Amino acid sequence: MAIVDDLRQRWESRIQSDCPKQPPQAVAGIIAWLLGDDCDRFEEMPLSQLNIAKQAMDYRYRILIQRYLDLPEAKGYNKLIQRLGSLFLIRNKVKTWISLSRDRRRSVIDVLQEVIQEMIQSDRHIQSQIKWITQCTPNPRLRNALMLTSIEEYCLRPIRNQPLLVYRFVNYLRRTQRGGMTQVPSSDTIRLVSEEVTMDDSANPVSLLDDEAIAQYQDLQHWEEQQALRSSVKDEFVDYLAENVSDEAAQWLQYHLQGKTQEAIAQLMDLDIRQVYRLREKISYHAVRVFSLKSKPELVSSWLGTSLTEHNLGLTPTQWEQFWDGLTPNQLLLIG
Repeated sequence: MAIVDDLRQRWESRIQSDCPKQPPQAVAGIIAWLLGDDCDRFEEMPLSQLNIAKQAMDYRYRILIQRYLDLPEAKGYNKLIQRLGSLFLIRNKVKTWISLSRDRRRSVIDVLQEVIQEMIQSDRHIQSQIKWITQCTPNPRLRNALMLTSIEEYCLRPIRNQPLLVYRFVNYLRRTQRGGMTQVPSSDTIRLVSEEVTMDDSANPVSLLDDEAIAQYQDLQHWEEQQALRSSVKDEFVDYLAENVSDEAAQWLQYHLQGKTQEAIAQLMDLDIRQVYRLREKISYHAVRVFSLKSKPELVSSWLGTSLTEHNLGLTPTQWEQFWDGLTPNQLLLIG
């Protein structure tokens, strides 16, 4: 069976199980949206990239059914704005900018709405998603839910340890705060040169300075690298647990990464809940104290985007202070 056919069957069974009230047309539309407009790419992907693609589809699907599916358009949009506005980093950046601007009557919600509207109108990835969604389903409510899900997932993509929305907000500030032209000479002719040209055989303008496309490509490349590193760390740690702790520990980690609760894991593994919590503590110890520091320091430091020195060897601030105070001069030289 082809990989695409297998994915379709799996998603059809899952959606029918999770959302039994959805009609077949809606199920087919959700599956088409999840797989994307280029299904052939799955056949050519190596296994590691295919696993990342499956995780990305699962993440988008969970956003859809948990927040936007079957909601009215206005309620879904308000939920998106509230979700993005609740992020501490984004909220603080917007509040800081508002406090420094001349228009202090604006709220975080007002600014976020402007940024999102600008992304919908000008961001090529969002526009391509909207175009594909219109081909997936004719149902207006489902189209809106899929679009809001795509926007949330895109805005929260981690780029250099920050949500992508932070960078879109910075770009928005640069555009809105551009100064005008002053002291225009009265006797000279000013020639305005556009950064877009229209070809003779095309009605669509071509940008000569497509900075946004370059930034999007770099963001996508960085995101894919991060996902590959995360997948590599996960696979290495699963193998480590199976070899050094137990097969149960490796199985617990797989369930934990799927977002299952400790109670659900206890049922799936047929274990007492206390055994599951003890297993979690043991795995946490090996993750912080052994695997990341002794077995795979380079892999984990690349994944976290930090060095072991910057991470204080996995210690809390109090533990680090006690550890540092107890070092001899020679040990201080080694740590430094």
